[in-house]
Amino acid sequence: MIYVVELPAGGVPRAWFAYDDEDFARKVAASDPLSCREIHDQTTARALLALLGHQPGEPARAQYPAISALGAEHGWDTPLYRADHLLGRGVFRREPVSERAALAAALDARGGACIYWNERDAVGAFEGADPRLAGAPNWRARRALHAQLVALDVLADDN
Repeated sequence: MIYVVELPAGGVPRAWFAYDDEDFARKVAASDPLSCREIHDQTTARALLALLGHQPGEPARAQYPAISALGAEHGWDTPLYRADHLLGRGVFRREPVSERAALAAALDARGGACIYWNERDAVGAFEGADPRLAGAPNWRARRALHAQLVALDVLADDN
């Protein structure tokens, strides 16, 4: 499981979990102003044109100069990555962007979050291994994580 503690600026921390990467992506996208493909996508310049009903060539170059420029610069079938929260709106690049990095950037855009990719790290954070949850100023975030871990029977409720 993946455990998340959202830390909205000036707001109350909120903890939640996802069963796996697919569930995590779905939950992040459900409350994000951007579409799933804007949050993270891997495509090619040829595929972008195909979505618009075109193939590379002169008519497409005139009608879709930005996509045609991507194809000319990187090749029509080169994988291109998009992650608007990470790279900027509508930016495609050749260097791989992991879906996890793109989703973490989406959560950061909302004010920040602590993401624990497994139970061991989440329990460790609750026990003080993550300074973002340690100490008196962060007690609400730590308490939110505790409540989530108890609800999932990861920790016993000894209170």
